[in-house]
Amino acid sequence: MLTAAMAKAQDDDTYQMEMGGALGLDFYMGDANKTPFRHSSVMGGFIVRRMFNPRMALKGDLTMGHLTGNTKGRYIPQNAGSLTPAGGVPVSFNFKRNVIDLGAQFEFNFWGFGMKESFSENSRITPYALAGAGLTLVTGGGGGTKLGLNLPVGLGVKYKLKKRVNLGAEWTFRFTTTDALDTAKGWKQLNQPYAIKSSGLKNKDCYSYLMFFVTYEMLPKCKTCHNND
Repeated sequence: MLTAAMAKAQDDDTYQMEMGGALGLDFYMGDANKTPFRHSSVMGGFIVRRMFNPRMALKGDLTMGHLTGNTKGRYIPQNAGSLTPAGGVPVSFNFKRNVIDLGAQFEFNFWGFGMKESFSENSRITPYALAGAGLTLVTGGGGGTKLGLNLPVGLGVKYKLKKRVNLGAEWTFRFTTTDALDTAKGWKQLNQPYAIKSSGLKNKDCYSYLMFFVTYEMLPKCKTCHNND
């Protein structure tokens, strides 16, 4: 009887943490691109998630991708601040940059996430919303190295493939405090291209991730019938 009880307790273990990898697409949104998924590139990284309960979790991620864009089809003046006819001459511009993102987001599951047990209302699949904060580091392309803050918001969906294996997809926009995602050597036209001053998140660049992830749960937390640790 004792052996059976111990086996049942092990089967009913829940887990406090999960770790895994992510792979997907990223794209830049700013003065050189206003169309989602245009100039998409490959991104990837690692994620770790701390589960507080079936509906709430805190996720940390470290990702890397590439951002590209050009001004084709966009009117970018040569010198918008000159107040002369010459300032209205359009210019052609393109850039390629690397982006590294380190951040954390709070996730709220719309349904309780977990293996459905006879005594619970958990679901093996759930949509979720997220919001958080992070750091954005952009390099390469002759535009120097820039560091800024970002505020990610987005939606996703999780599916529990097995007891400890989860699959998911997530789409986020990451609004930054920098206008240097689209800079390159010798080009400054995309820094306030219409002579409109920037402040806070106003007139700043952002980028987006559409990523798919696989995670594995660890650090068991044994449940009891009265939900005490």
